[in-house]
Amino acid sequence: MSNKKVWFITGASRGMGVDFARAALAAGHAVVASGRDSDRVTKALGRSNDLLAVKLDVTRRADAEAAVRAAVDRFGRIDVLVNNAASFYAGYFEELTPEQMERQLATSLIGPMNVTRAVLPMMRKQRSGHIISISSTAGLSGFEFGTAYAASKFGLEGWMESLHAEVAPFGITTTIVNPGFFRTELLTEQSTNYAEPSVKDYDERRAPLLEFWKAQNGKQSGDPAKLARALITIASQEPPPRRFIAGADAIATAEQRVAELKAQLEAFRALSTSLAFD
Repeated sequence: MSNKKVWFITGASRGMGVDFARAALAAGHAVVASGRDSDRVTKALGRSNDLLAVKLDVTRRADAEAAVRAAVDRFGRIDVLVNNAASFYAGYFEELTPEQMERQLATSLIGPMNVTRAVLPMMRKQRSGHIISISSTAGLSGFEFGTAYAASKFGLEGWMESLHAEVAPFGITTTIVNPGFFRTELLTEQSTNYAEPSVKDYDERRAPLLEFWKAQNGKQSGDPAKLARALITIASQEPPPRRFIAGADAIATAEQRVAELKAQLEAFRALSTSLAFD
């Protein structure tokens, strides 16, 4: 198939990454599916000549380099990188430990950087490639109980937007994806880590929030298989979109964000524009 590409997908042992890998294989592409446990990847995706399962903990730079070498040895190139691996540390900022905050940033911000750093030399050499990073509506708008997660996603967005300008001259494109609520494993016990209650002042608000997040698990409106197919569609665009807002709920959040920014800049326009030297 002439438009066959090699996809490299992180976090492909469970959750959304499995759907991304399945959709890419179904579309006739070759897939390098990575996860902390490569056996789990194989168990989730089966075996195929077009599939390479590799062990990759995105927080380890040596893992990223080895996984990219394995991908290039097997398929000769990498056309699409999907930075999907992430975790979710939920809780009030004061109750999240510094270590939890560091782990959130290590997985969801530094992790994609480690993998992208390993992939970029290959893409520069090819003078082509597409880097897709899975952000969140939390990358557009912060929320109570979401300080760690939103910090990692806002960071991811700033990095990706800046990277775009740096790699565009080499024919490399970038896309930020902002999914809303999708029925993935993000909110399962294995993927969500809650802060230990430690500050009494938050007690009253904490219980309903914990209940909300736990109740969302398995009830999210978004279908990950449809998102995966949408990803295949946007990756085939020339050029692909710089940003893809995924889900009607995500569109609503983005529209609200645009309206808030507009209101904020109008509220103090006179003061804001009075700050130049006379």
